[in-house]
Amino acid sequence: MKKVEITINSKAYPCRQTMGAMLRFKMETGQEVSDISNDVTDMCTYLFCCIASACKHDGVEFGLSLMDFADSVTLDDVAAWTDAINGDAAGVEASAEKKS
Repeated sequence: MKKVEITINSKAYPCRQTMGAMLRFKMETGQEVSDISNDVTDMCTYLFCCIASACKHDGVEFGLSLMDFADSVTLDDVAAWTDAINGDAAGVEASAEKKS
């Protein structure tokens, strides 16, 4: 699995699809990851869960709530991440720089 990082508020966070991310998604939404379509809300939530899980595993502090995270991520960021996990864009680093 290639390394994918998401930058939020000038800090890079690891992002991986893990079983923990899938469980977090189920806990947040009540639905399975396999039920996600192209729904932007679900994709944003799953991206959040992937970052939270990877950070937990790697010992990286990730103190954003889902809403704080969503406020810092654009549709382009979600699309870049989707391309990266689908293998369409090798070495993609999605950026969610919150503009001050």
